[in-house]
Amino acid sequence: MKETILKKFEEVFGDNSDAKVYFAPGRVNLIGEHTDYNGGHVFPCALTIGTYGVARKRTDNRLRFYSMNFEQLGIIESSLDDLVPSKEADWTNYPKGVMWAFGEKGMKVPCGMDLLLNGNIPNGSGLSSSASVEVLTGFILKDMFGFDVTNQDLALIGQYSENQYNKVNCGIMDQFAIAMGKKDNAIFLDTADLSYEYAPIVLKGAKIVIACSNKKRGLGDSKYNERREECETALAELQQTVDIKTLGDLDEAAFEQAASAIQSDVRRKRAKHAVYENQRTMRAVEALKANNVARFGQLMNESHISLRDDYEVTGIELDTLVEEAWKVEGVIGSRMTGAGFGGCTVSIVKDEAIDNFIEKVGAAYKEKIGYAADFYVVEIGDGPRAL
Repeated sequence: MKETILKKFEEVFGDNSDAKVYFAPGRVNLIGEHTDYNGGHVFPCALTIGTYGVARKRTDNRLRFYSMNFEQLGIIESSLDDLVPSKEADWTNYPKGVMWAFGEKGMKVPCGMDLLLNGNIPNGSGLSSSASVEVLTGFILKDMFGFDVTNQDLALIGQYSENQYNKVNCGIMDQFAIAMGKKDNAIFLDTADLSYEYAPIVLKGAKIVIACSNKKRGLGDSKYNERREECETALAELQQTVDIKTLGDLDEAAFEQAASAIQSDVRRKRAKHAVYENQRTMRAVEALKANNVARFGQLMNESHISLRDDYEVTGIELDTLVEEAWKVEGVIGSRMTGAGFGGCTVSIVKDEAIDNFIEKVGAAYKEKIGYAADFYVVEIGDGPRAL
């Protein structure tokens, strides 16, 4: 990959002798969905697929961007004097947002750059291609200009740029999982205070398989912000009767006791998911530590049912992928992952069942939905780095 993108950089921007190559992973969340903005726990891991970048400093303020994933857009030009989001800027709103955010945090980018990207994360899949680009950009700025930031800072800057510049109200999980990734480990993260621990993923004789529904969705125009508002309102209603800062502060029993304070059935279901999913995530990590992968899989299945019935973010595509997965022998657990409404599922599948799983689920999905899903057998990798 390194040679390929350096060659492309030379084609697009000329001489590549002083260009550097970087990588930031994508991520998948194993369990703990829609808990990250509700003060709960998440359990994501970085993947070995992600975004590659080649970057070179310029002597002026110009920014020139090129993506091998959107070659039809050609070079998109901008300037450090023009760090404002725009429709014309297309995907470059993500790296520009990070440059803007660095400036807002008192680290003004001193000169322009030429930046070429190539991602092998399926686009619109919900494996966080946008957060991967954000963390990659932050890492490039840190490396190129010597900014004094930790990888955890890069996660927070990436989230800040997505919230404030791109106006997507995302939680911290995606950027954190990518910036802090560690090979063969998932990250058990408490989103309320950013305390975290690495938990080794030991799936003896099984692998993580991601199924991409190929239903495109954008976070901003999905019902993501609506779900957040429903949870925020439910929290405010609960706070009239119980002393909590977030929904993540409640366990199931405390929630059931206080739930009548929530004025609408719909909001009650949303809050129930946030509370129960947080508890499920904590139990799932305990199960993994006890080498009980079967229990972990069972909790993944329960997570999907809650996302389908209480949070209502799955849709026919994701439900089909998961429900067909549950029918296949050798599938330990399967659930939707990411924001929902399209995107991907994540399954733990025994090695000997993987081919059969892909064939059976793929055929059933195509027959029901009318187009094919894509499958990726993935490995857990490290965070961002220079190559």
